[in-house]
Amino acid sequence: MRGYYTADEVRTAEAGLFDEVADGVPMRRAAYGLATVVAAELRAATGGVAGRSVTLLVGSGDNGGDALWAGSMLRRRGVAVRAVLLDPDRAHVKGLAAFRKSGGRIETDIGTPDVVIDGIVGISGSGPLRPAAARLVETIAAPIVAADLPSGVDANTGAVDGPAVTATVTVAFGALKPVHALAAARCGRIELIPIGLRLPDARLQALEPAEVGALWPVPGPFDDKYSQGVVGIRAGSATYPGAAVLCTGAAVAATSGMVRYVGSATDQVLAHCPEVVAAQTIRDAGRVQSWVVGPGGGTDEAALQALQDILATDLPVVVDADALTLVAADPDLVRNRSAPTVLTPHAGEFARLTGSPIGLDRLGAVRDLAAKWGVTVLLKGRSTLVAGSGRTLVNDAGGSWAATAGAGDVLSGIIGALLASGLDADRSAAAAARVHALAANLAATRSGDVGAPISASPLLAQVGAAIRVLRGQSLGP
Repeated sequence: MRGYYTADEVRTAEAGLFDEVADGVPMRRAAYGLATVVAAELRAATGGVAGRSVTLLVGSGDNGGDALWAGSMLRRRGVAVRAVLLDPDRAHVKGLAAFRKSGGRIETDIGTPDVVIDGIVGISGSGPLRPAAARLVETIAAPIVAADLPSGVDANTGAVDGPAVTATVTVAFGALKPVHALAAARCGRIELIPIGLRLPDARLQALEPAEVGALWPVPGPFDDKYSQGVVGIRAGSATYPGAAVLCTGAAVAATSGMVRYVGSATDQVLAHCPEVVAAQTIRDAGRVQSWVVGPGGGTDEAALQALQDILATDLPVVVDADALTLVAADPDLVRNRSAPTVLTPHAGEFARLTGSPIGLDRLGAVRDLAAKWGVTVLLKGRSTLVAGSGRTLVNDAGGSWAATAGAGDVLSGIIGALLASGLDADRSAAAAARVHALAANLAATRSGDVGAPISASPLLAQVGAAIRVLRGQSLGP
């Protein structure tokens, strides 16, 4: 697991470290890592380090000190470094002294640097960039390397509520913070610099790709089609038969067990996946180990009755799409259900479930809903969040190729298949999100390195390939 730590958790760990090492050592460790990354960026962008130019944007506090110390180290490598002090009276005293001693220059303008270091705001800051800083950032054409986090982006929520930095690279000091997962597009490439922090178990975590590959169910020597898990799909309608095809197709691709289908799109489903076992009613579907209900299923009385029948079982259930609309009208359908229940809303569906827009704190909102209703909530987005009873899992997709109609139906089918295999709700949802995102990326780039827009069908076609890639990482070289 990769852990992400709040500003308070990091400050507590730093306080313990400060008691163990000499004054200034953690900052110089961080600054050395920052300078090393900047030097690599200079080399990649210009072919060298000595003789190149770097501008520091220096705020008050320790992040400004990190930037100043890094600037002094870059000076010793022959880099021309200037610093713009946004609050001169509150600049880090020792960092500024080291910078001046190294020959760094204090200026009021950015100049024409090869790289800019963003040391404006640290993890204790909040809110958007102040006007003076925002005006400076607007003029930058060079790559930006952010010290710990892009200034103007909230460390704990990833929220942006005004002017903020978009970095090419973010150098995280000591620990990853929620911003690095929740605002990955603002952070660019993320480099973690260890400084010796002792950290607790993180409440926000991400499954590593190799972990997803290792936990993915594959048939063992004594398995049969029943022992690997049977998932039931209740999806599709006369208006949206494709939702049934996408959802059942994903469940078929995800595991080697069996998929049963109930709904009005039997002909279309069987034309696409003849291995699916179809039935007319939930009662006739036969034994399953989990259900997926809602994609394209409508919100009429028949759909409501089907949802009620499925939720009345003691089986894990994935509630998606139209079924979420029904749940929004009657939350008691799922509240504190004894069996695992996974809700899979996008932002609009989340607002219907809770009665208000999700706001800037996606992490807090998804945790709150999961705790109040006693369910697992998967909130879709580039950074997909999965909150259950304890930890929260996050998956940064690395892009938004899956932002296309029908992609959610594919995701629900994968989750349902994993639940049927016996995997717990949190890991089923998070692992499915990882495979789903990778499948979208593979589909978008299958003809070359440059991506192109996709629809849900090519995404579905890459689910097997995505699982294979992740399983390959778990098995090693």
